[in-house]
Amino acid sequence: MSRVTATWLIIALVSMINLFPGEARAEKRIGVLLWSDEARYGEATDGVMSQLKKDGFAEPGVKFTIGNAHGSKAKLEELVREFAAAKMDLIVTMGTTASLAVTRMIKDVPVVFCYVYDPVEVKIAQDWKSSGNNTTGASSKVPMAKLVSSLKEFTPVKRLTVFYTPGEKNSEAQLKELQALETTARIKVIPVILPKKEEIAQILPEVLRTTDAIYISGSSIVGTAIPFIVEMAAKAKVVTITHLDDAVDKGVLLGVCANPFLVGRLAGEKAVKILKGAKPSSIPIEPLKKLDLIINMRTAKAGQFQIPPSFMKSVTKVVE
Repeated sequence: MSRVTATWLIIALVSMINLFPGEARAEKRIGVLLWSDEARYGEATDGVMSQLKKDGFAEPGVKFTIGNAHGSKAKLEELVREFAAAKMDLIVTMGTTASLAVTRMIKDVPVVFCYVYDPVEVKIAQDWKSSGNNTTGASSKVPMAKLVSSLKEFTPVKRLTVFYTPGEKNSEAQLKELQALETTARIKVIPVILPKKEEIAQILPEVLRTTDAIYISGSSIVGTAIPFIVEMAAKAKVVTITHLDDAVDKGVLLGVCANPFLVGRLAGEKAVKILKGAKPSSIPIEPLKKLDLIINMRTAKAGQFQIPPSFMKSVTKVVE
């Protein structure tokens, strides 16, 4: 090949790149946005990455941008703006707060949300079968009927206190679902508002005198006070229960939970379908079908709780 021919070939290739910039970029760009440092979001992220790698979407063919708001709404807004400007091929969001922030601003990039309790209730999606927009994902939803049933198998409970924070969509949705079960489950649900962490120490003693069990909801304020709540409840021999895997690790006595890593794997499967050309709205939103029943034995011993043998047969995970 002559030098002149080689020169014109280079010019032709450069022209093609300028004409078709999207085709010239072979790598995929994926953003992953976490709301906070909660262990469940880290485990779910590991699940997503594991599934993507299994299906051939890993570095160097994929460029990942990971952002963590560390629980700051100001930082979250900043990260969402950065993700929007980056024109990514796909965005994966961890948690309801991060997912809401992204889906409100970004409408032209596929979004796979992960560990969102009820995406329809919080209006991320129109329906579980089809979001009707640029999103799909995997839910951490636990049927509250299943949670109450497991609680009653552990001990006869008539009064269940629910700590929640107004404005936090997950905790509001969980309270609403529990209240709908009062008649059929023969249980009195007692809502207790926790607007500030500092108020827990004042509220808790009275709550413990008037309840049989406490449900630890998805409220971020409740999450910061789990060790204190658990310690006081165990001393009063009041059962604590949650749907959050990492809350049981922190001391909550019982958990009916969706495994975060497996929720991440499920979200990863949906991300792979999008990367292969599917539209997000064509991919149904799903919760995990199989849930874990977890017991924290440290808390059980501290509160001297009597564990029915029949209950232990259903336990799938023990925290020592």
